[in-house]
Amino acid sequence: MSQLSELAGLGSPLYEARKGVYPKAVDGFFRRFKWAIMAITLAIYYVTPWIRWDRGPYAPNQAVLIDLANRRFYMFQIEIWPHEFYYVAGLLIMAGIGLFLVTSAVGRAWCGYSCPQTVWTDLFQHVDRFIDGDRNAQIRLANAPWSAGKLTKRAFKYGIYLFIAFWTGGAWIMYFADAPTLVVDFWTGNAAPAAYITVAILTATTFIFGGFMREQVCIYMCPWPRIQTAMMDEKSLLVTYKDWRGEPRGSVKKAEKNPSDFGDCIDCNQCVAVCPTGIDIREGPQIGCITCALCIDACDSVMAQVGRPRGLIDYCTLDDAEAEKKGEKPQGAMKTLLRPRTFIYLGLWSAIGLGMLFVLGSRTRLDLAAEHDRNPVFVQLSDGSVRNSYTVKIRNMETRPRTVRLSLDQLKGGEMWTEGSSRSQAGRSTTVEVAPDSIHKLRLFVAAPGANIAREEFALSVAGSGASGEQQGDRDTLIFERPDEQ
Repeated sequence: MSQLSELAGLGSPLYEARKGVYPKAVDGFFRRFKWAIMAITLAIYYVTPWIRWDRGPYAPNQAVLIDLANRRFYMFQIEIWPHEFYYVAGLLIMAGIGLFLVTSAVGRAWCGYSCPQTVWTDLFQHVDRFIDGDRNAQIRLANAPWSAGKLTKRAFKYGIYLFIAFWTGGAWIMYFADAPTLVVDFWTGNAAPAAYITVAILTATTFIFGGFMREQVCIYMCPWPRIQTAMMDEKSLLVTYKDWRGEPRGSVKKAEKNPSDFGDCIDCNQCVAVCPTGIDIREGPQIGCITCALCIDACDSVMAQVGRPRGLIDYCTLDDAEAEKKGEKPQGAMKTLLRPRTFIYLGLWSAIGLGMLFVLGSRTRLDLAAEHDRNPVFVQLSDGSVRNSYTVKIRNMETRPRTVRLSLDQLKGGEMWTEGSSRSQAGRSTTVEVAPDSIHKLRLFVAAPGANIAREEFALSVAGSGASGEQQGDRDTLIFERPDEQ
């Protein structure tokens, strides 16, 4: 760093050294809300792979499973095949639009409450308080010289960090294989190398990002703070310091002597002390604010103690803050939320979700794909008829074996039979046994009279047994080739 400074001709470092952030414990509505969100999100992450879901004897019984080996994605009753990846793409688009909706309405609420970096950093900060004490004790310990007591505390704390990080990486791989089986294989050394590598990488990243980098990830590494500015305006709800009410700052004693010379802010710095990114909200909107609202809890507590009204720091739009400053009535949160931008985002999000639900509910569980064999294109039989051959793939997307009827439509005088059978067994339809959750491949022969036309369209369709009788499946249109001259 000093060499870079010398090359630049500067007498001081190019970058300011990081200042440690030691958030103080606080109680209040938003802190309790963060507790609830943290508990719910961590429970979902760690517990979900262990939930069982009965899909019958031919499918895995893990409720949520990304089965890469068999190219399946299971989510409770829903099963996604590789050719249905558009459902996953739709979910990702919905997640993106959902972020736009939340950001335009209430700022960086995702960052403040539900982002994995926020959740695990918050968890690690509670570990800090459990081992080292609250803010002041942490600062004293950080500045104290190394001793046996400090070394013991650091080793114990980092051991807990490592334990949390390890189980975070371990929980991740359980989404990709049967969780109970994978745990046994992992600890007995029989798991795939990819499992150990993945756990090692995720353990390291969780340990470093959540334990040490913390607010630096939010401020410097994450692109979302830069993107969000395009979706926020003066009507977005933000954590706002009402400077018109708080300035000029002064202690309680000074304000008692000259109340007209000071605002409500007593310059106690509690809003800074509780901030997980170490910013001063009184400096206005800034990229380091993740809108966790802990400063609101801290400020409201102080205002109650000194007998002044709450809301010096509050969720507020810049327009409403300006209206309050002028003595006008603010619009309020509901009018802020019910505006064209939020309706547009909500409409897009809902339309995509409803469209996916409709397609998901109406999709067939029996697919058909057929391809004309090109060598030879056709064969002239001894009785004057013409035979074409096709490679047919029948996909059974149910978790049970099915008897499938393959039917020939529209080809006048046509008949078909499968490889391994004879023409004497030919007809307008044939039955095939298809295993559960599999693709059955067969070669199909179709014969028809040699008419005075070179080619003709016809259709193949499949139908399979269902709970309420025969269910119609997919349909494919094919070309039947004949000689150019008859």
